[in-house]
Amino acid sequence: MLCSSIRVLIQRNPILTKQLARLPKPTHFDYLPIFSSSSLYHSRPKSDFSCGSSSCFHVVHQEKSRTPRIGSAACSLRSDHTMASQSEKPQSVHDFTVKDARGNDVDLSQYKGKVLLIVNVASQCGLTDSNYTELSKLYGKYKDQGLEILAFPCNQFGGQEPGDNEQIVEFACTRFKAEFPIFDKVDVNGEKTAPIYKFLKSSKGGILGDGIKWNFAKFLVDKDGNVVDRYAPTTSPLSFEKDVKKLLGTA
Repeated sequence: MLCSSIRVLIQRNPILTKQLARLPKPTHFDYLPIFSSSSLYHSRPKSDFSCGSSSCFHVVHQEKSRTPRIGSAACSLRSDHTMASQSEKPQSVHDFTVKDARGNDVDLSQYKGKVLLIVNVASQCGLTDSNYTELSKLYGKYKDQGLEILAFPCNQFGGQEPGDNEQIVEFACTRFKAEFPIFDKVDVNGEKTAPIYKFLKSSKGGILGDGIKWNFAKFLVDKDGNVVDRYAPTTSPLSFEKDVKKLLGTA
């Protein structure tokens, strides 16, 4: 049926008849004819898909030449995007902007040349009294020598920081005479982790993994914005005073 249909089609089209007459006769009929009004194309035999023969009009090759190399373009774009992302990756704490307790932007690059102690604080934790007391002492002792303590309230551990920013600041300043800056409440774990804490955790993992384990985890940052040490919530601020002095250059 297929051969008969083709013969009828060819007989009715004198142009195709002439073009077909010029082609070498195949030894077996294993071609898929593709006709147009101006030329005759056919694919190479199934047994010849790997050959380099030039006697056939290869539709596959022609179609390939007309098809844009989408895969290559996509890879190129992806490569460019990856390089851009890597170039924009924060290199230090100074590359971040955070919110203060009033919702204002604070560019941490203003702390270049300072030694930083970054702490996630809470008002109703069993560690609150000891940590706030020692943080205030440490700050009072070394603030004029270049120490800054950055406190980030967090309510992810036992719901022990339930108040709003104003209440948190009033509590710290009234009860513990805290003079160091207290910032906007943040998440330090999970999907909504603040970017600054993603960086801190990736820079210095804990003994049991990168995640913050409880209130008052502490990160010590040098004058260039590099995270150099991390202390557990139960580690008292005054116990690593020598580390602070070393970074300040007063040890």
